[in-house]
Amino acid sequence: MSTIAFDQFALTRIADFARSLSRLHQASRRQRIDDDQIDREFNAVCMSIWGYTTDDFSDELFSAEDHAWLDSLDEAHARIFAAEAGYDLVDDHGMLTDWWGYCWMILAEKRGILSPENRAAARAAIEDKYLAAPNVIGVIVAR
Repeated sequence: MSTIAFDQFALTRIADFARSLSRLHQASRRQRIDDDQIDREFNAVCMSIWGYTTDDFSDELFSAEDHAWLDSLDEAHARIFAAEAGYDLVDDHGMLTDWWGYCWMILAEKRGILSPENRAAARAAIEDKYLAAPNVIGVIVAR
């Protein structure tokens, strides 16, 4: 049996960027926290690390094999995958709550999906979706 060893000091510790998000998840055990607030904080973490969020690319850019792999991912395999890519998914209390989303971002980075062109296409698709909704006359986008 072989052992995989990673230099923990060479890994980007996502928990260092996710302190506010982790506090929100802890608070959500005691009180109702708006999902949009958690989404905004998750996006802030992603922007801090990668400069992109999951809103900046389309699911269709991943292969069927990538989707199947992500769907079957468990915490143990996620930790190994992340560490092999240079990231740590653990904080002082264990696995980060949003580990799956971070693996999504790591895979997007690995596949070269994080690009200005994909961001522009994803944002245009979001705007089109909103504009197609009844009673919407415009979309304000912060860039």
